Amino acid sequence: MGFDSILEKRHCTRHFKEKAVSWKDLAKILDSVRFAPCAGGIPTVHIVVIDDKKIIPKIADACLGQTFISQAPYVIVICSDMDQIQRSYGKRADMYAKQQAGASIENIFLKTTELGLSTCWIGAFDENPIKRVLDIPDKVNVEAVMPIGYEMGKEKPKEKIVLRRIVRFNNWKTKYEKFWPSSTATSNE
Repeated sequence: MGFDSILEKRHCTRHFKEKAVSWKDLAKILDSVRFAPCAGGIPTVHIVVIDDKKIIPKIADACLGQTFISQAPYVIVICSDMDQIQRSYGKRADMYAKQQAGASIENIFLKTTELGLSTCWIGAFDENPIKRVLDIPDKVNVEAVMPIGYEMGKEKPKEKIVLRRIVRFNNWKTKYEKFWPSSTATSNE
């Protein structure tokens, strides 16, 4: 699958089949995190992989009752260890850690899609129960939860963002249309 295809197919899935994911595929997904950029070369991202069917529902509960998470054979929790980056960057450390986590999450999305699997970026959660259930230290931030599995059916595709609505040149007022003819700036407005 080409890169553009992967980008276009990537989406959040909230319905998973009861089908096992191979360890080989999961390892490829986890390995994609190593290639995310990190400020000053300081890796902050750590991942907790969960396949225990007694623990996954507890994580789903901590994700404000998003029970579909429990359907997935694996759930990964993306965390940021703040120790070293705080020593190096002080107040900017939180921003840099979140940026690295976001880049890692996108890598996970893209690799998951390439392998024919699905995931969802869960950002709505109560961090404290997740930390308690997974024994995550206080100094580590929980950044996201991602169920990994095979999609059940096809999710209804959401409209993609129209480029002309989000691109500006040199300042906020100079929009996309000034540089490209309107026929190339398709609209869903």
